[in-house]
Amino acid sequence: MKVSIITVCYNSEQVLQDAINSVSDQDYDNIEYIVIDGGSSDNTVSIIERNSDKIKVWISEPDEGIYDAMNKGITLATGDVVGILNSDDVYTHNAIISQVVQAFTSDTDSVIGDIFFVSPGNLERVVRTYSSSHWSPVKFVWGFMPPHPSFFVRKKYYDKLGVYKIDYKIASDYELLIRFLAVNKLNYKYLPIEMVKMRTGGASTKNWKSNTVLNKEIIRACRENGLKTNYLMVYSKYFKKVFELINR
Repeated sequence: MKVSIITVCYNSEQVLQDAINSVSDQDYDNIEYIVIDGGSSDNTVSIIERNSDKIKVWISEPDEGIYDAMNKGITLATGDVVGILNSDDVYTHNAIISQVVQAFTSDTDSVIGDIFFVSPGNLERVVRTYSSSHWSPVKFVWGFMPPHPSFFVRKKYYDKLGVYKIDYKIASDYELLIRFLAVNKLNYKYLPIEMVKMRTGGASTKNWKSNTVLNKEIIRACRENGLKTNYLMVYSKYFKKVFELINR
């Protein structure tokens, strides 16, 4: 099984090398690594060029945002399975992709798992655990999705069901997962491991304004896909997140 891993980046010179290393260090030997840069003005492209032996395909050109970049990567992907690793994220250890591949059987459509949120300056300092262990598609209307960096899906479903909608600012991944897992009912296998260390401070966790945009787009994503929800239901998720922090 060939696994395509896509990393999108823009002015990511401070973090990209960590992401590249975490992919190249994987013990699975059939990985197609694709890096999509949005036309960075810092040293990001130099880092990509310096690691060209670790990257199968890369491009650097202006895009219409992170989801447009992801779509470019998906278009280029030739793997049986596709996963997305953000430029400021890393896999937790070098056997993650091997374990993901083992989780795929002939009738498995997708795999989800758990991730850690970590301090941007210290990848060993875990801030919060984001687990899929009790998640199911009925929880979309309550503002819960499986962590996107832990989502691996067969490439044929991007071809069949479509890619990321680029008119979303933050929650296009939420909309896509609703479309795949709730509307079209792709089956998924939960892999009970922490797959990814995700630095805090990304687009969806930056501040209260980004959370406001995120929640508006979650409600839009639900409604566009025929799921009934409201602001009270979506905002209730923060009570659960408080307990996740306390349990750390």
